[in-house]
Amino acid sequence: MNKPKKFDFSGWATKFNLKCSDGRTILKHAFEDSDGQKVPLVWMHDHKDVDKVLGHAILEQREEGVYAYCYLNNTDAGKNAKEFVQHGDVVALSIYANQLKQNSKKEVVHGVIREVSLVLAGANPGAFIDT
Repeated sequence: MNKPKKFDFSGWATKFNLKCSDGRTILKHAFEDSDGQKVPLVWMHDHKDVDKVLGHAILEQREEGVYAYCYLNNTDAGKNAKEFVQHGDVVALSIYANQLKQNSKKEVVHGVIREVSLVLAGANPGAFIDT
């Protein structure tokens, strides 16, 4: 995948082989089908309120995890999110995925990423904004 241009910020949506706060560990190829996918960018996984949609993310499968190039929309929520990120108030990302398949060790071997969220604290310790 070619690096997208003119994104608002980017970072790790999730990293592989790190134990998440829910006790699961995402293995390397779990989300390989997500490469190049466009998913909603949401505030704190709030799927019930359309006003919590901040924009979208383009996902990139990398050796270490899934990277996200994020684009904020021009709504009040998108503008607020841009300010939070630029000011360093919000630095964590998180994914919502379904169709999860995991082994007996609580290792996720497959899933479908449905959205990336800006969050106050992420479940995956490697999921953070870096650009």
